[in-house]
Amino acid sequence: MTNREKEILKLLRKNPMISQNELADMLGIARSSAAVHITNLIKKGYILGKGYILNEEDYVTVIGGVNIDMVGFPEKQLIVHDSNPGKVKISLGGVGRNIAENLVRLGLHTKLISVVGDDVYGAKVIEEARNLGLDMKDSLVLKGQQTSTYMAILDEKGDMSVAIAYMDIYDNLSVDFIKEKKHVVENSRLCIIDTNIPKDVIEYTVTTNKKTDFFLDTVSTTKAMKVKNLIGYFHTIKPNKIEAEMLSGIEINTEEDLKRASYYFLNKGVKRVFISLGEQGVYYDDGTDSRQIKTPKINVVNATGAGDAFIAALAYSHYSDFDIDYSTRFAIGASVLALSHEETINPNMSVENITNRIKELNLI
Repeated sequence: MTNREKEILKLLRKNPMISQNELADMLGIARSSAAVHITNLIKKGYILGKGYILNEEDYVTVIGGVNIDMVGFPEKQLIVHDSNPGKVKISLGGVGRNIAENLVRLGLHTKLISVVGDDVYGAKVIEEARNLGLDMKDSLVLKGQQTSTYMAILDEKGDMSVAIAYMDIYDNLSVDFIKEKKHVVENSRLCIIDTNIPKDVIEYTVTTNKKTDFFLDTVSTTKAMKVKNLIGYFHTIKPNKIEAEMLSGIEINTEEDLKRASYYFLNKGVKRVFISLGEQGVYYDDGTDSRQIKTPKINVVNATGAGDAFIAALAYSHYSDFDIDYSTRFAIGASVLALSHEETINPNMSVENITNRIKELNLI
């Protein structure tokens, strides 16, 4: 949406019956220009009909996974093939859901399209979404199915040692179902897709929609291969080094390799590339600006939610028209905030707290 269109929407919300002549006078433009802007807003779905009936507020759509997370924390150094004293926490998770909750905590109206069972865990997911203000009315609830479950064991540093995911329920998320939600995607400011959902659903969604900017969460090296031939349909991607190598076919060992891999994605049609380099930070490139930003040393409490927070912050940055450099710093600040809390999603996640954190870490 252009700045002029934002101005017009603001005026229409105040007075839906305003004439095009009045709009033109208030904005200091020709009536014909006002008419063009109105037509564009109708095409984009922000205006629904005569009398300037406005669509609901701007929102972000997330299409992806919902899980029940079971995470084990050892008290001391993790010993494999043995029982380790520690504690186990059960919480709601899933890449798509985690991203969506972070977006809600950042103040964005967010719709989550996913699939859950009609078991006790599925009911809990829906209830918690309602309490958070996360819109899940377009998600699929399946009778007689078990909600997806993810079980992880962390090491003494808070990094994941091993995990098992039972996610068969996502096979029921079909193209026919997502077709019914096409209008939801088309009218969103941007749409984040994680690769937990079936490949044909991803392909249908990104290839049949020309209006929405798509963001990609690759999830894992194996699941990332689902989008290898679709990568150019995404506005923003956030692979790690190994995923970037697999998707581009370029081995990354040097900064020049990072540039070559990024160029591969940009040449395919991607607008913004962010390659996560672990402790070495993040490399970004949008075809004009490129840079590697080092991440500060911090005490990691739980590493499982850092990537979800990072891409949520990238989406917020795009929604807020941040430039790519500040978007990267803001996203790093969000991931640091996530890393510093025992929960997968830091309940203190907010724009204010991210801003304060990047100042404390001299990232700004």
